[in-house]
Amino acid sequence: MQERDKWDQIYRNSDITAVPATVLKQNACLLPTQGRALDLACGLGGNALFLARHGLETEGWDISAVALTKLEGKSQSAGLRIQTKQVKITPETFLHQAFDVIVVSRFLDRSLAPAIMGALKPGGLLFYQTFVVDKLTRFGPSNPDYLLQRNELLTLFDALTLVYYQELSRIGDLNVGNRDEALFIGQKT
Repeated sequence: MQERDKWDQIYRNSDITAVPATVLKQNACLLPTQGRALDLACGLGGNALFLARHGLETEGWDISAVALTKLEGKSQSAGLRIQTKQVKITPETFLHQAFDVIVVSRFLDRSLAPAIMGALKPGGLLFYQTFVVDKLTRFGPSNPDYLLQRNELLTLFDALTLVYYQELSRIGDLNVGNRDEALFIGQKT
């Protein structure tokens, strides 16, 4: 089964709710009041809807036509304008300095890091949240290719100025906090 077909089937047969990433929702005060935003590998577009509600000219890119159709329906119902693009995301997909904000949640392709940073305008913000290899639950991928090593986002995006980072890992009370994901915000200077 091709990757696109796999994701179309997942979105067709599930009742997943579109919600924004924690890193975006909890740090919305950092968003610019205007500009262009990208929800990369957007799925049902929880981040895209959030960004559009904050007045940003928003795009959502994903491989799944089913997910994008659902996002288009939700955005129209909410009176929001979100441009969708069905694409297998590669480094060539990105335009240089095209976005003020890029959000990536629960998607990891390490080869895209330079292109993502290149697509940010000077002063632009990257909000990134995805699963870590140390996760405590079975939720999310099990393939290590899609799991971050400890502090890996700090290395992948070290050309950005660090604004925020959280990776709780296995320290302290394991019943409190998001132990499965790393959260990162970086700014292009």
